[in-house]
Amino acid sequence: MRIVPLITAFIVAIVLFGLVIERERFFALLSDLSPREEVATPSEAATPEPDPVVETASNEIEDDVVRVMAKRSVAQEVGTQVRLRGETEAARQVSVVSEVSGKIISPPLRKGAFVEAGELMCSIDPGTRQSTLAEAQARLAEAQSRRPEVEARIPEARARVLEAKARLEEALINATAAERLSQDGFASQTRVANTEASVQGAQATITTAEAGLKAAEAGLDGLTASIESAHAAVTRAQTEIDRLKITAPFAGVLETDTAELGSLLQPGGLCATVIQLDPIKVVGFVPETEISRVEVGALAGTRLNEGPDLQARVTFLSRSADPTTRTFRVELTVPNPDLAIRDGQTAEILIQSQGVMAHVLASSSLTLNDEGTLGVRVIDADSTAQFKPVKVLRDAPEGIYVTGLPDQVDVITVGQEFVTDGVTVAPSFEEVIQ
Repeated sequence: MRIVPLITAFIVAIVLFGLVIERERFFALLSDLSPREEVATPSEAATPEPDPVVETASNEIEDDVVRVMAKRSVAQEVGTQVRLRGETEAARQVSVVSEVSGKIISPPLRKGAFVEAGELMCSIDPGTRQSTLAEAQARLAEAQSRRPEVEARIPEARARVLEAKARLEEALINATAAERLSQDGFASQTRVANTEASVQGAQATITTAEAGLKAAEAGLDGLTASIESAHAAVTRAQTEIDRLKITAPFAGVLETDTAELGSLLQPGGLCATVIQLDPIKVVGFVPETEISRVEVGALAGTRLNEGPDLQARVTFLSRSADPTTRTFRVELTVPNPDLAIRDGQTAEILIQSQGVMAHVLASSSLTLNDEGTLGVRVIDADSTAQFKPVKVLRDAPEGIYVTGLPDQVDVITVGQEFVTDGVTVAPSFEEVIQ
């Protein structure tokens, strides 16, 4: 009963030995048993037919010539763009604060509400400010009522001065006459002394009258100062009352609730924060290597994480770099009538700049020289390889846009890593093969 498993195991061992150790002889024996159908060995079946294109593009050296694949590239004008990452920013944002102290007596407006310019946001209890205003107005009225009386004193004082001067002139005439009569013996010395006393009295009267005139003028100046002071007090009281009504400085959206009813505001206390979102700004920062390609008025586009693509123009370009990042602030102004764009959204900015001539190449065509410079290897007029440094403008689905090459050039696309400058190459152009 055990002979059958032994025979089976022996047959399996022979088959495995033929498949593993004597594989070729095993398949040859099978081939002899089937003469009409040739069975290919697995090694022959796995060997593909040689590809003429790959064989042509292989880097086999024949007579010191390296075979490479190349592409004849012609430069084309490309509209370059400056790509930035930025964010949206409200056109204006103001924290409206109180300038006076007092209790809020108006119901609050909730954040998110739209307010028009001049709309009341916070109302403060006036307290005794109305009484202070009435008192200042009464003082002003009193000072103004005294003006006619004070102004009337000035002409009276001037008349007294003129009268005193006339009396002095009369006294001088009398004194002169008495002096001449006394010299001729027609008047006594007593009369001369009396006339001289009259002259001195007239001079004293003039001095007194002039002092009265100055006092009257000083009284008018003092009254004018009192009136101005009363005016200032009225203005201060009225300003205090006007500041009790805190209104929106411009049309916008409340970013915070207004001050709660019954709360106490001190000078500098926050009533509410208002932001203007129409229009809205899109802000980015341009590196100093790209600043020469951006100018005010340039056409730009912006793409938000959510929402349609928007077109705008550059409205501001900073003349001063950020001291930390060494970048320059650039702003776009975008209409936002429905307030769909919010403050602080991430945005991608594309700013159009002047077009340049560039080549479109496959990224695999790029290589590095011994110094680590990025470039491509081209074929010159003598069919030798030369390294040309390039500058990458941008990546696109059709390839890499690069500058720094002549308008027409033959670029090595396959085999550039196996040649150096001055090596003679035998190119096979992709356009011909395709």
